[in-house]
Amino acid sequence: MGCLVTWKQSDIYPKDSTTKNEAYGWHFQYLTIIGLLLATITFLAGSLADMTSSQRLFRIKNAFAVVATPLEVLISVLYGGLVSVDKELVIPKEFQLGLLPDISFHAVPAIVLTIDYLLLSPPWTIQFRQALALSTALAFAYWFWVEQCYRHNGWYPYPIFEVLSTPWRIVLFCFSGALMAGSTEALKLAYRTMNGVDGSEKA
Repeated sequence: MGCLVTWKQSDIYPKDSTTKNEAYGWHFQYLTIIGLLLATITFLAGSLADMTSSQRLFRIKNAFAVVATPLEVLISVLYGGLVSVDKELVIPKEFQLGLLPDISFHAVPAIVLTIDYLLLSPPWTIQFRQALALSTALAFAYWFWVEQCYRHNGWYPYPIFEVLSTPWRIVLFCFSGALMAGSTEALKLAYRTMNGVDGSEKA
């Protein structure tokens, strides 16, 4: 539901002299949309794996889930934290979301992916250092992508980027990478607590 509502509601984001649909980067300037794309791929691979009993598709689904699940948790935490301070740091006042699309964008994917991991998936084998390296690389790759889009469009996808100086953006992306890695570890701990097994015990 979250993914479907998200794609349907995609025109709520801010526009400048160039409309978003014509802008460099299209909807994929937004971390929320990138996260939803990964979540959608994860769910599609899982659904096809269930229908075909394909072990290869199960492995693909689980590989995407290692990235998509912590990323969606990160998106939910960052969004909730920023909104608690000032919602206009994330979405301008004239483009505020209704309750259903807001929940669908920023809560449902993280909740559903977490449930899928804890109840329906094998334990992750990724170690903390690997998770930290992966999440930090993704954070700074996204920063590079955002700046690339800004050079073409003249506006940032999220107002907070207009507020922060470059050093504070570095802090934000370093924090985001660490938080995503921490989310991976927290999910692994929850898995061990619920299922009594972790990746190191998997045959």
